[in-house]
Amino acid sequence: MIKRIHVTYRLEVDPDVDQETLDRVLRVHADACPVYRSLHPQIAITVSLETVPVG
Repeated sequence: MIKRIHVTYRLEVDPDVDQETLDRVLRVHADACPVYRSLHPQIAITVSLETVPVG
């Protein structure tokens, strides 16, 4: 039985990207994700964001 899932998004970004915008998008993402909405709250889902420079 799956009890929890952790998703790490790896995103290539420009050096001048607004980190607050990235954080806000990550927070509201779940509400728009049909997979998340169908699994949660039966399965605990956590997310994190890893940014790497473009190149």
